[in-house]
Amino acid sequence: MNFAETFKLAFDSIWAHKLRSFLTLLGMIFAVAAFMLVLSVLQGFSAYVDEKLAGIGSNAFTIRRFSFDDFKDTDSIAAAQRRNKELTMEELEFIRERAQLIDKIGAKALPNSREIKRGTESIRDVQVDGAEPVIGEIEKLDIAQGRYFTTTENNNAMRVCYVGMDIANKLFPQGDALGGEITVGGIPYKIIGIQTAKGTVFGRPMDNFVQFPIKTFGANFGGLRGSRGIYFEASAKNDKQFNDAVEEARTLMRIKRKLEFGEKDNFGILTPDAISKLISGITGPIATVILFVPTIALLVGAIVIMNIMLVAVTERTKEIGIRKSLGARQADILRQFLFEAATLALIGGVIGLIIAEILAFTITVTISIPTRIPLWAIIMAIGISGGVGILAGLFPAWKAARLDPIEALRQE
Repeated sequence: MNFAETFKLAFDSIWAHKLRSFLTLLGMIFAVAAFMLVLSVLQGFSAYVDEKLAGIGSNAFTIRRFSFDDFKDTDSIAAAQRRNKELTMEELEFIRERAQLIDKIGAKALPNSREIKRGTESIRDVQVDGAEPVIGEIEKLDIAQGRYFTTTENNNAMRVCYVGMDIANKLFPQGDALGGEITVGGIPYKIIGIQTAKGTVFGRPMDNFVQFPIKTFGANFGGLRGSRGIYFEASAKNDKQFNDAVEEARTLMRIKRKLEFGEKDNFGILTPDAISKLISGITGPIATVILFVPTIALLVGAIVIMNIMLVAVTERTKEIGIRKSLGARQADILRQFLFEAATLALIGGVIGLIIAEILAFTITVTISIPTRIPLWAIIMAIGISGGVGILAGLFPAWKAARLDPIEALRQE
């Protein structure tokens, strides 16, 4: 009996008992759907993080007041609050003048929320911050219209701004935002650039911001310290020198702050690798716990398939006896029931994949959580489904293949 005949017999048997087959597959469907849904959210989030890191360049890093280690427990937070000072523009210039391996470095002001107006229209809770012109090069900004700040505009604290697409669309519905004016705190600013839309991530809008030259921001919003401080963004000259550039920045900061040998850094340096490790450290344990439930469901599904296949063997004992009396070998009977169990599980796996895709798309559309089901995960899910079916069908298939044809023919 060839492959096509074996598959046809298996499919005909499943189709003859549609309701029973569907109920048998519920465990497998739930297991695959839950597993793939969790995996799609984790993969989507990881892809988003990687995209954001790639957006600022694989050889870029930031210098901040605090490091990740400063937030590991309440005692560390309290100690860091006392020990770590705010970064200053003097420290930025100190690094800029002496660095040999750092390609570009610039300051950004930590953001706060403001109300943005144009005439009688207004938008509340808009993120506003300030940045040096070099930040546009470090972050590799995707500019839809216009341009980023120039050094002259920053040095002269000119009233210009770079905005997200939400600001442009809401305050300038006619599409004339570039060159238009908005007011913040009663002061007018000219829009010189609009960023390409990024949408929302985990419900947080990425296009609801207004950015000013950092000296404009400092002059009009109560000074840089009043805006909750600044941080530095920097990039190495090339990927090979990245680690050396990070250490150079660390050394220059320690020299400027007069830290003794062995004394703990009173600042933090965040690298793409450190951020990726942090994300992995958070999502890894969560994934392990969450994926435990689909694994249990998969085990239950395998047991159900095994039981149903044992019932099928009992129901079709006479059929098996007839086939054996007509020359069917043990291998033929074994292959038929294994194919039936594997086909049953594969159908459940495919249905689970379809449900996971629908749910993932719904989550992305409704609550803006990025999801992504990679090709390798689809192949793995199908492979696991088929493998579970084969394992679940081994004993029933072996039992069917070992039946004595004479005894089987006597079965009523």
